[in-house]
Amino acid sequence: MTQWRHRWTRLVGAVATALWVSVAVVAPAVAAGGQEEQFTPEFRAVRSTFDPKHTPRISAPDSVKRGQWFEVTVGVGTDMHPSLAEHFVRYIALYKDTAEIARIYLHPVFSAPRVTFTIALDEGGMLRALAEPTHSAAWEASKKISVVP
Repeated sequence: MTQWRHRWTRLVGAVATALWVSVAVVAPAVAAGGQEEQFTPEFRAVRSTFDPKHTPRISAPDSVKRGQWFEVTVGVGTDMHPSLAEHFVRYIALYKDTAEIARIYLHPVFSAPRVTFTIALDEGGMLRALAEPTHSAAWEASKKISVVP
């Protein structure tokens, strides 16, 4: 019986070593190429055309006072993008021009694709909202906002 146990222990050790080597050698090679290379340029490019299901909607005042807190609500879709296990909005991000202000990650099924951010600005510019669903690249909408003293 101990002879079989010894053989079994050697076999398990050999398999564990082989797995470790494959992870240590193959995984960095896969990571070096990166998952982003699997996506077509159409998938990676942010979409700014209107789509009733995917385009973000920005609700914010046209003008705010400098440094004063105000709310920006971003929803996805004309009605509401579905939130299903197989297709949902991964995140909604808010930018002021090119600077990201905030990002909210959404859970499938348990969260609706609508968020409210409370922000303050020092200068006017373009508020941009990005919403990325699971089956396509991110969709973008923008709204100009001015800041008064």
